[in-house]
Amino acid sequence: MKTKNPDVQHMAERNLSPEPESMQKYSDEVRELIAKKAYELYEQRGRQGERDVEDWLKAEELVRKEMNTRRTTP
Repeated sequence: MKTKNPDVQHMAERNLSPEPESMQKYSDEVRELIAKKAYELYEQRGRQGERDVEDWLKAEELVRKEMNTRRTTP
């Protein structure tokens, strides 16, 4: 009977994250804006599935542009 190595198990658990590392840099507010925008894109496409990552990346790009515009507009 094999026993699990607790050190290996601990490392594996530590590396698992509920979201991609790229998303960890955003605040909850920004994540919510991106999620809403991604859902809007999904609806605009007629709710076609299997393109969630594409929607998310496009939404992330659009939200960042909006945020940059707000910063530079007096």
